[in-house]
Amino acid sequence: MSEARQTIPKLPFWELVAIVAAAMALNALAVDMMLPALGIIGDELGVAHANDRQLIIVVYILANGIAQLFFGPIVDRFGRKRVLMWSLGGYTLASLLSVVASSFTLLLAARALQGVATAATRVSAIAVVRDQCSGRRMAEVMSLAITIFMAAPILAPGIGQLILFAAPWRWIFVALLVYGAVFAIWAATRLPETMAPEDRKPLNANAIATSYLLFARNRISMGYTLAAASIFGAVFSYISSAEQVFLEVFALGDAFVLVFAFIASAFAFSTLMNSRMVSRFGMRRLSHTALFLFIAANCLHVVVIAAVGENLSVFIACMMISFFAMGLIGPNATALAMEPMGHNAGAAAALNGFAGTTIAGALGGFIGGLYNGTTTPMVIGFVVLGITSLCIVLWTENGKLFGVGESEPEPEPAE
Repeated sequence: MSEARQTIPKLPFWELVAIVAAAMALNALAVDMMLPALGIIGDELGVAHANDRQLIIVVYILANGIAQLFFGPIVDRFGRKRVLMWSLGGYTLASLLSVVASSFTLLLAARALQGVATAATRVSAIAVVRDQCSGRRMAEVMSLAITIFMAAPILAPGIGQLILFAAPWRWIFVALLVYGAVFAIWAATRLPETMAPEDRKPLNANAIATSYLLFARNRISMGYTLAAASIFGAVFSYISSAEQVFLEVFALGDAFVLVFAFIASAFAFSTLMNSRMVSRFGMRRLSHTALFLFIAANCLHVVVIAAVGENLSVFIACMMISFFAMGLIGPNATALAMEPMGHNAGAAAALNGFAGTTIAGALGGFIGGLYNGTTTPMVIGFVVLGITSLCIVLWTENGKLFGVGESEPEPEPAE
């Protein structure tokens, strides 16, 4: 380790977790606060087809994922903090444009810009984590950050609904603007630059290609990135069609935000468990076991639908098991993918985020677009994506699951 690297400022453990969680919450709030308002926005802005209102979610997700490919090299060239601050400025600007958008097309353009801005925040945040820690310690940070961040999707639909009770839907974007501005002040005053000067890479085509190829050619990094993308595709399919499922299939009305939050709480609980268990059981054992649980729960769900039909209790139970499993898969798969990428963290975070957002968003958008007034397309999609993820993990690990024959790095000491 060089002398320069030894002098990189270290955030307190709790603040590292909190800043990463706050950065990730930018995405969650921008997606989930919209859910109660999709129908209202579609009616006011003249959306022709009911499923088209899902584009408010899908366009944001796709723009977010694609943009991460461009921000990876930028974060590795200019550093984590500078890019983060510019992106937070873009986020607040996009929120303002959403407030004043006069047509559905203009709103989608503002949402795309918002997605591009948050792409940089995710790449910067993940790179900061990799700068500060590695191995199971990184998985612990990611799990705790995701646990805190999960307060956003749990609370966001309810916050959005409360805003709609008191004000027009545009005030949802006002709330996002305020959140972005407050986070920018916090990051500006507390976040140090965590990238070692000697790790900065030139911004040219050859260096960018080399960085991306380094990630793409690493079997562990690429394998776990694609496996996680398949699972996250299930998340996005659920989010994009949740409003229609809860309002049209189960006729929950405004109470749907409570059920949405209840299901999301399973994800938060499992990520909290993961942060406590990963140092004991390891990333592979936890994530592989959870993957089998995910597949089993959704296969059972398909059987129940075919045998007796869908009902709310079964849907909630199977979705909670699925989200519990995803809470163990997500942070561990991300940490495993990033582990070999110590000095290539920006490009690695970008490719990991591109797959976990764009590929997952496209998969989720496709499944959401198949909505036909029942939950069947979503549940079958969950099964297909779970099996796909398992096949990718089997390829990645040469057929050896649960960490058989391998050891993982020991956790780094706490700050």
